[in-house]
Amino acid sequence: MVHTFEVLVDIKEFADLMSNTFHSGTTRYEVDAESKEKANGMALFQAKSEHPKGTEYDVRVTRFLR
Repeated sequence: MVHTFEVLVDIKEFADLMSNTFHSGTTRYEVDAESKEKANGMALFQAKSEHPKGTEYDVRVTRFLR
């Protein structure tokens, strides 16, 4: 059975490899998946495709929506 989960992903992007300057933010996703683990993986994949320069991703399922 597929459920909808709210997943938040904290993303840290550095300006370049030689710099300590970074940008961080949180992106919210609604993911349809069979389990929390699959929702985590799907949100991580989506975050990496939307933010390819990201160096750190912290993924967490926050709510079961339906």
